[in-house]
Amino acid sequence: MPSFSPSWASLAAYRVPDWFRDAKFGIFSHWGVQSVPACDGWYARLMYQQHGAPWGDAYAHHLRHFGHPSRFGYKDLIPQWRAERWDPGELMATFQAAGARYFVPVAVHHDNVDLYASSFQPWNSLRLGPKRDVVAAWKQAAQARGLRFGVSSHCDRTWEWLSLAFRADTDGPWQGIPYDGRLTREDGRGQWWEGLDPADLYTRPHSPAEPPDTAYCAGWLQRTLELIERYQPDLLYFDGPLPIVCAGEACRQDRARLERYGLEVAAHFYNQNQLWHGGALEAVLNVKNWEPGSVPDAGAVVLDIEKGVSGELKVQPWQTDTSLDPQWFYSASPLAFSSPALIHTLVDIVSKNGNLLLNVSLTAEGELPAEQRSVLAEIGAWLSVHGEAIYGSRPYRIFGEGPTEVPGGDFSERNLPFTWRDVRYTAKPGRIYATVLGDPQGNPVRLPALSSEPVARVSLLGAGPLPWRREDSGLTVDLGRFSPGPAFTLRLDLAGA
Repeated sequence: MPSFSPSWASLAAYRVPDWFRDAKFGIFSHWGVQSVPACDGWYARLMYQQHGAPWGDAYAHHLRHFGHPSRFGYKDLIPQWRAERWDPGELMATFQAAGARYFVPVAVHHDNVDLYASSFQPWNSLRLGPKRDVVAAWKQAAQARGLRFGVSSHCDRTWEWLSLAFRADTDGPWQGIPYDGRLTREDGRGQWWEGLDPADLYTRPHSPAEPPDTAYCAGWLQRTLELIERYQPDLLYFDGPLPIVCAGEACRQDRARLERYGLEVAAHFYNQNQLWHGGALEAVLNVKNWEPGSVPDAGAVVLDIEKGVSGELKVQPWQTDTSLDPQWFYSASPLAFSSPALIHTLVDIVSKNGNLLLNVSLTAEGELPAEQRSVLAEIGAWLSVHGEAIYGSRPYRIFGEGPTEVPGGDFSERNLPFTWRDVRYTAKPGRIYATVLGDPQGNPVRLPALSSEPVARVSLLGAGPLPWRREDSGLTVDLGRFSPGPAFTLRLDLAGA
């Protein structure tokens, strides 16, 4: 088995494991302290931004519901996250019924609160809030249902993300009064957080443009290695390129120093994963390609495209992560996808050699909202019939045909259904699958790309054989009396298979 060292040259020996290539569909879960305000997925940062927030108005929401952040800061939301109705076993059964084959909870978000038994971050869920090892309970539930288990870690971005907590209002009645990020351990005497140091949560006071210091980077490394060792995930997700991530020209100039921490984690994760699996490398490391040069070797990791897809068939397996609730954490916003649109998106992703990691957003109490349950149930029902074309499949020579153009890249998702003239292909030995992304309402389905394939039989998954013929325009299939709904799959068995 290869032994990995912390360099891109060494990581080039990585190969994506079959379990991930076969799984195709996983469930992500953003859940934690930021679920309490039910407002914004960036609440811990934007509640400190008096003016000019990129979306929403978390600052105004915080004033209305909790008070000014100089008196009631982000740390003060932690006791309100109690998870009193959280049932990880029941939720995992729901995810399994939806057709998910792997599960990835957020182990720590940018808010820097560890949702596990952290030895190095006292602001953690075992000590505060629900006073439970959330990651351990998620893992136990996933294993009981046979789902592969992963974790996501976002705290490499905390340095930049929470730097706003060191500011103060620039105008109004609270002008110049520092937010709670500048409090010290001594300020906690007689408070609920007595004995805790706000610097462990918010980091030490600094400007957003200042690169992370050595103490912060070393602490991130220590915490992340413990997360890997303690919970032994098969998937590790980073919300960006290999850590450490920060913004500004100073960070770009300092990239070599910062990236070495991420390379050390990557090598350690791959090496340890092989030990856990008797020499087999079952590890998947998700990172994002945010700018040229940020991922020197796309084959050394599994690239993740956030809220977007690939516009083309990729040689290397990849992943989309997106969310039913558009805010990532629970916000009670209208869902980002209808069931047909999400099914079509899943099929499009799989046809291009990708996986879909779909985020669900629990309430602060730990419940999955009914509207999200409904979408998951419909996906599960569709996959129970058509999953043969999804699970364990590999790309066909082209990903598909049809009039709908799909832009590629992060934050480019269309959120809309395709049309019945859009077809996506997958393959298995001796078989080709053509999934039609809409109801043709009695019209014949034409598959130009398959005109020269040695097709022996055509069947509709969930129904049976269908009549078909070759024409100049390609292979044509008549559905007859079948009305298959928003998406359906034709299985084409090849002669001699």
